[in-house]
Formats: sequence, C-alpha cells, structure tokens
Amino acid sequence: MRASIEEVKKESSKYVELIRSKQLTDEQKDFVVSDSISNFNTFVNSGWLEYRKSVSTDAAFVEWRDHDDYIVGTHGTEFLDCLGGCGIFSCGHHNQEILDTVKAQMDRYCLHSLELVDPLRGFLAKLVAMITPGDLQYSFFCNGGAEAVEMALKLARLATGKTQYISTVNGFHGKSFGAVSVSGKNIYREPYLPMVQGVHHVKFGSADALEDMIKSLLAVGETVAAFIVEPVQGEGGVNVPPDDYLPRVRQICDKYDVLLILDEIQTGLGRLGAWWGADIYNVVPDILTFGKAFGGGILPITGIAAKPKLWDKMVANPWILGSPTFGGNPSVCSAAIATIKYMAENDIPGQFKAKGDYFMKGLKELQAKHKVLLDVRGKGLLIGLEYPSDEIGFAVSTALFARKIMVGGTLNNARVFRIEPPAIIKYEEIDRVVNTLDQVLTEVEAVFAGQIDQMIQEVAAGKA
Repeated sequence: MRASIEEVKKESSKYVELIRSKQLTDEQKDFVVSDSISNFNTFVNSGWLEYRKSVSTDAAFVEWRDHDDYIVGTHGTEFLDCLGGCGIFSCGHHNQEILDTVKAQMDRYCLHSLELVDPLRGFLAKLVAMITPGDLQYSFFCNGGAEAVEMALKLARLATGKTQYISTVNGFHGKSFGAVSVSGKNIYREPYLPMVQGVHHVKFGSADALEDMIKSLLAVGETVAAFIVEPVQGEGGVNVPPDDYLPRVRQICDKYDVLLILDEIQTGLGRLGAWWGADIYNVVPDILTFGKAFGGGILPITGIAAKPKLWDKMVANPWILGSPTFGGNPSVCSAAIATIKYMAENDIPGQFKAKGDYFMKGLKELQAKHKVLLDVRGKGLLIGLEYPSDEIGFAVSTALFARKIMVGGTLNNARVFRIEPPAIIKYEEIDRVVNTLDQVLTEVEAVFAGQIDQMIQEVAAGKA
C-alpha cells in the first residue's frame, strides 16, 4: 500500500542516518539485522534470503563493512572472503587507492551529459587497448556481465551478417535472454524455453566437437557468426580445458571464418595468473568480454573489446550496437582506470599466479589425504573443490562458514564450490584456510562414513 509522503520522509531519513553513521549503536546494529531480514522477506524475495541462508543457517549475519580480504558484519564479525564476490574483489575490499580516485571524480562530476565528449571513456578505452592481447582496439562499456555478452553477440551478427551461434555445455554467460540462451546450464535455461533461436551447444574442451558442429551447420545451409567460450568455466564447475583446446579453437574459427568470443568476465584481469586467459593459451579472440574485477570492487563496469575490422558498421551509426544510459559513465570509468593502474603497479596477475600455485599445493595435499575431496582443479585463484554429493559439499561449506571462512558453496550446487579470494590474500591466510579445511574434511568424513564409498561409486558411474 502506498505510504504518505511524511512516512516516506521519516523512513528514508532513518536509512540515510544509518548510511552516514560512522559508528552504529547496539540498538542500531540490532535494527539493521532485523529490518534487513524483514525487508528481504517482504520487499525483495524471500527465496533470495533462503539462498543466502544456505551456509549462515539463521540469516543473522548482515554485512556492513569490508576491508582487504574480509567482510565485516554489523556486530563486528569478520569473515575471510574466499568467494570474492565471484571475482569482483581481485584488488581487495574497499581498496583505498581506487576509492580515492573515484571520490575525486565524483567531486568533479558523476554522470555524463550523453552529448559532449566525456574524456574518461576515452582514457579507459585507450588503457583497455594497451592491456588486451593482439589487435583488440575498440571498446564498448556496459553495466553488467550479461549486457557485455549481449553486446558481443550483437556485434558478431552485425559484423558478419551471419546468424548462428555455438556455445558450450555448462558454459555460463549471464541471465539476460540472449546471454542465457548461449549459456549451457539447464537450471537457468529451462524456465524460459524456447530460447533465442540459432544457438547450438558442444562439449567444452573438445575442439573436434566444435568443428563437427560448424561443418554440420554449413552442410545444411546455415551460417555461423561466432563461437563463445570461457577460457576456464567458472559457474560450470571450474572446468579447465586441455592446453591445446583454445589454440585449436582459434585455428578452427579462422578456417571457417567464424568469430571467436572469449568470455573473460570472470577469468580476466589476472584471475587465472595472467592478465587474460587468452594470454595463458596464446590466442587472440575477435571479441573479448570483461567485467567483475574491472571496477576494482568499488563500482560496477563491464565491457567488450574487439578488433577494428568488426567496427565498420558502427562508424556510420555508433548507436546501433547499444546505448546504455549509464554505460561507461565517468564515475565507473574512474574506478576502472584506477584499477588498471593498481593492477599494473602491484602485479595483480603475478600475485594470482604465485598464490594460486601455493594454494593448489596445499589443497592437493588435502585431496591425497581425504577421499571425500574428489578433485581440486583450477588456475590462479579460480579453484574448484569437488565432492561426491551436494550434501557433502554443503556440509563442508557450512562448517567453513561457522569458522568464519566464506567460500562459494550454496544449496543450488554444492558438489563443486569455488575458492576465489582477492589477489591480496596473505600466505598465512591461505595456510589458515587449508588447515581449517583439513579439520572440516575429517569431521565431515566421520559424519558420512557409511555413505562416502557408495557416493563415490555413483559419481564414477555418472549417476550423481
């Protein structure tokens, strides 16, 4: 029911006071927790609250501050963040260098006129061309990852005049209609079937499967605009392809004049131990999507970078690809510019590589010790831990949460959860995670002692 203006003024003033408060009273802390839970149940989505309760059990932990690689609740509880916002916080939480740059820009002006030339968009586009592989040159900036994927798909069709797309099983590219159409996870696709037509899925990691699909489509008179793929599948289970996969994909796309779109929204900007997954496999895509870490954990900004030859049709009509009102605005561009500077000065890709290797060594030792940990895989600090069942993976992530370590385990799919901390995580904190996980795995194996062997057999038989 619509409230009176006086009620709106009273309620909004209360929230503004909380936001502006340097320090909350005990009464305010309790109010933030109780009101947040009530608001989510009543005005957001009660299912979202249940999802977040998957590891916190009582939903009483409400985040209020953050710093470095920690999330802090209203009552001061600190969690070591090994989820990292699924890749957002590569440079850490509340990175002061990046934040100071954003504040300086916001003190000048926050949003653009949409008519005059905004210098920050140009500054950022030049920097993107400088850090991306090969001859990627022109950039287009968006607000979210799915939007960046939409722009990549549209650009591929505009540039080629072709109609069909190929993607991979278990790939994830976002949840807008086009992005979810090229995604390969049924849980996100089934509610919206039929999807955008002209999308075909092949096995991830098999270049032969890609070539067979292209040949089949061409044989029946279709035209293929692009193949979209992640260098490492994140949401799909941290699936790492064979080393020769992307080089062969690049050769196949060239052979049949198909554009290669690398979705590096999660894997890019150092996460895998190099600036881009493309660098690890020594390939240059025609279109590169990026995001998540691009705003330095301060503001949301995503985008695409593409080769000049694809941009010809945008010269005559620069708005034909898209014109997001807030895309590439000066505030978010300032965050991305500062992020690139910070990453270059602090060798964030190198930190991801070194700490990822160190983390993987400790986790591999745990795998050898605990049969309930079926697999440890990944690159850099995008690491997946696989268990025999959702139930066991959920138990592990819940026990870690109880010990103030946050990982990517949920009720939706806990068989494989992600460890994806900021690059600035300290080596002693990595040791803490490994040692704590060792204790947790011992406890979980005791609880499920009579079931583990059967679960492992079902996984091996492909029934899980």
